[in-house]
Amino acid sequence: MESFDVLLERSTKVHGHICAGQVIGVRMSMLGLAAIGIQDPRGLDRKKLYVLVEIDRCATDAIQSVTGCSLGKRSMRWIDYGVMAATFVNLDTGKAVRIVAREESRELSKKYCPEIENKYQRQLGAYRVMPEEELFTVDEVHVDIPKEDMPGRPLRRIQCESCGDWVQDCRDVEQNGKNLCRGCANGKYYRKLA
Repeated sequence: MESFDVLLERSTKVHGHICAGQVIGVRMSMLGLAAIGIQDPRGLDRKKLYVLVEIDRCATDAIQSVTGCSLGKRSMRWIDYGVMAATFVNLDTGKAVRIVAREESRELSKKYCPEIENKYQRQLGAYRVMPEEELFTVDEVHVDIPKEDMPGRPLRRIQCESCGDWVQDCRDVEQNGKNLCRGCANGKYYRKLA
């Protein structure tokens, strides 16, 4: 695996700026990949890796940058928990770890960079050097990944009997004997203007 500095530089380019979330995401990824035995996530091991992220913030861009996993490749899944956490899964072995950024690390940043008054800059500096056990909580976990959420071709495509949209990967809903998209079954997030 590439060095922390190289990975952080790549992540910063993808994200658009350097921030504490980038440092957390890169370090979280490096720790998670090592824990599940993935050495070359963007190369030889790319089809062995699946990541579930629990937040749509800066760290997720870093995780995508380091691992090469993405929503479009179906190797990354966003679980909207609002927690600065990610679960790294080795699809070959089933080994998985969930890593959570510890809230206490914000306050602990004073211990590592007391000379920096701006708390965001202090956290950015401290998170680079803080020991993993002070920055993260790591738990071995088991993850059941449904077949329809795995990378690869769609398992099926069904046309919504209401709006006509095509629904992939078992995301359709049967309601009153009709196959519907989730929008028609549960209400859409948008309104057509025309």
